[in-house]
Amino acid sequence: MSQPTGDTEVPEPTTAERIQSLLSTTSSLVVRALGEHHDLDTPVSVHGSHLRMRAPLDAPLTVAAAHATDGLPVVLDVTDVSPVAVRDRVRGRLTLAGRLRLAHLADDGLSVHLRVDVAHAVLATPYGTGAVTAADLSLAGPDPMARHEAAMLTHFADDHADAIEVLTRLLDPVLLARNPDVRPLALDRHGLVLRLDHPDGHRDVRLVFPEPACDTEDFGHRMHDLLAAAQYGLPAHRG
Repeated sequence: MSQPTGDTEVPEPTTAERIQSLLSTTSSLVVRALGEHHDLDTPVSVHGSHLRMRAPLDAPLTVAAAHATDGLPVVLDVTDVSPVAVRDRVRGRLTLAGRLRLAHLADDGLSVHLRVDVAHAVLATPYGTGAVTAADLSLAGPDPMARHEAAMLTHFADDHADAIEVLTRLLDPVLLARNPDVRPLALDRHGLVLRLDHPDGHRDVRLVFPEPACDTEDFGHRMHDLLAAAQYGLPAHRG
């Protein structure tokens, strides 16, 4: 992502917050255990550094966890994919290490709830890699926009191309010299990230709100502020 100039720091979610956001919205992950990979299509319930997920009662992973009295050492892999169709859609790759245990039988009688006690986690993005401990995760929470991001981004991309065009007025003209295709890539309480796609590569630029958004309604107000800044030539923070 484009970086700010000078000593100005661009506000954005912390690594622990990004991890919490990704875990709270994922619907699939890969569990590595005993030298094998297990694909699970399941939402994840996050409680600090403790995760809950569901697996079939007769799955090899469930059986292995049942025989591990001290917990089964596992590595979880979660991929963050942009909901908007852009080139290089993977926004990040999350790896968590911890111990997996059986929690309890699910109400359907055909699956079980598994608990993973996370020891540490690493999030790798195109902009860098960050590592956090279980304590870091326990102190963080998901971004308030996380659960709404996919719907809001796709709506913005599909129905508000005119607004995206207006927002490009906030960008450094040098970035637009080659007429890139501009699409929304990510959003959070701090702002919106635009993907500038050229035939031979891309660049991501963050447009920062004057104040963080507290909820979706507040986010809408912040977006109107950005659009007003673009329309009337007011200063805006970008990074």
